[in-house]
Amino acid sequence: CLTRRQKSGMNPPKVSDRDYIDFLIATPKVCSATEAARVQPEQAAPPAHDAFTRLLHRLEPDAATLWRDAAGQVERHGGVLVLDDSTLDKPYAEKIELVQRHWSGKHHAVVEGINLITLLWTEGDRHVPVDYRLYDKAGDDLTKNDHFQALLKTAHERGFRPECAVFDSWYGSLENLKLIRGFGWVWLTRLKANRLVNPDRSGLRPVARVETDHQGVVVHLKGYGLIRLFSIVAPDGDREYWATNDLKMAALARVRFAGYAWAIEHYHRGIKQFCGVERAQVRAARAQRNHIGLALRAFLRLEWHCYRAGISWFEAKTAIIRPAVRAYLANPLYTLPATA
Repeated sequence: CLTRRQKSGMNPPKVSDRDYIDFLIATPKVCSATEAARVQPEQAAPPAHDAFTRLLHRLEPDAATLWRDAAGQVERHGGVLVLDDSTLDKPYAEKIELVQRHWSGKHHAVVEGINLITLLWTEGDRHVPVDYRLYDKAGDDLTKNDHFQALLKTAHERGFRPECAVFDSWYGSLENLKLIRGFGWVWLTRLKANRLVNPDRSGLRPVARVETDHQGVVVHLKGYGLIRLFSIVAPDGDREYWATNDLKMAALARVRFAGYAWAIEHYHRGIKQFCGVERAQVRAARAQRNHIGLALRAFLRLEWHCYRAGISWFEAKTAIIRPAVRAYLANPLYTLPATA
């Protein structure tokens, strides 16, 4: 069966998605089409930078491609699903599409960037992104909660039955909590201090005024039903309120699941530091979407290798460039002229 390109007599593409993924894994920092062309192995007719630029505009942005790569790396009946978003920094992106102003936990301020929402599967050792969305309300009129529900509905349709679904207080709306309850899943999230609960049938009050501790107490969440409410002192001294629909969840289980929630923060650092997810030097929304999707697929390969080899992402990345450093030290190219 001939492709449309072959039928029209056009030359086949010189580079594929795998070529770009391999480049993202190998390059230490620069993630441009020009750099991708410069580092290609010696060959008769190496691809020019335009081939990589065309690739990012040619591919159809599709999160399902990530799932096809990730499906074999997860256990659908078990593990924990963690959902959170992260802002990809674009401080000099006046003409890049998709860039808007978002809150950044890294900078603790509103910055220019692209907001990436990820659903991550983990069992403590692995960090496997299974689905994602880009927040672009101006373009598709979808809120973060719309994306939250779409991600979890898709995970449910794919047969996931996690031990727990963990997410931040931003996504703790009644509609979201009821959706997860409808799946038959356990959820764990933080609640804002002003969320109203009824602890003893004496009337509603903010969770900040409920007598509880790290062991938790059962209360009635307004508009939802019974939950278990925990109160803990965070490392920074602030008090946090965690809640779950598992009325028998023990303190140690809450600590374990809350610890898994940090896995997604570790993952966010990984895709930024080692897969160049926020370094694409392209303007079009389609190209940005494709670069981000390919960067996540690059991370899957890096993560799988590190898990099997028992090494860190940093060590795996450094191992790629170490031979080049060794070769340079054996024959330094940049030296000062000899003096008399």
